[in-house]
Amino acid sequence: MRTFAFIFARGGSKGVPGKNIRKINGIPLLAHAIRMAKCFSQIEYCFVSTDSLDISLVAKEYGAHVIERPDYLSQDDSPEWLAWKHAVEYAKNYAGDFDCFVSLPATAPLRSRTDIENCLDKFSCDVDIVVTMTKARRSPWFNMVKEKKDGGVELLIQDHYSVSRRQDSPLIYELTTVAYVTSPQYIASNNSLWGGVVEGVIIPEERAIDIDSAFDFHIAEILMSEKTCQETTSG
Repeated sequence: MRTFAFIFARGGSKGVPGKNIRKINGIPLLAHAIRMAKCFSQIEYCFVSTDSLDISLVAKEYGAHVIERPDYLSQDDSPEWLAWKHAVEYAKNYAGDFDCFVSLPATAPLRSRTDIENCLDKFSCDVDIVVTMTKARRSPWFNMVKEKKDGGVELLIQDHYSVSRRQDSPLIYELTTVAYVTSPQYIASNNSLWGGVVEGVIIPEERAIDIDSAFDFHIAEILMSEKTCQETTSG
């Protein structure tokens, strides 16, 4: 089975300007994802889809192949699924048909090799797409609220299901950006993640951070520094 990895990295981050090439633990954020892809012998190519020259230069420096993403797929409101479709077509033209599409967003630098192995293992002919998720810290049945038109607040979900303690609320998960695994055929024939059989791999909270703000970046730096210190000590 031919497997290609993809990283989708626009240049116009609002929350953290220059996020994808900002250094964390000494190397650009993007490079952590590229290095992870290169850990797997079954991943033949690592592609970076971007609209940014600076990101392209970093991608090439770390050995990735660059897909020049057109402007209409690089706007704040451009669905990433369409960028996936574009990347699949480019990759097929560049390297031929392939069987497994692995997306490794740059925004999850704390992912482990085991996380990706678990995703690859779960992907099969009976599963259309594998997503990653982590246990949610809040529950819409218990401690998530919305503002009402009159200025008050109420529970986000109100139905016959009565929950008075956090421990009694249904177990729910938040999607993470650690990895997505699917087939190019599924991407070509669907318009979202949810068009077929979706299964999830649970990621521990400490590896599930998705950098979307300066605060997220700061937390990721702390966690990665601690991880490096632990590895150095144990080694």
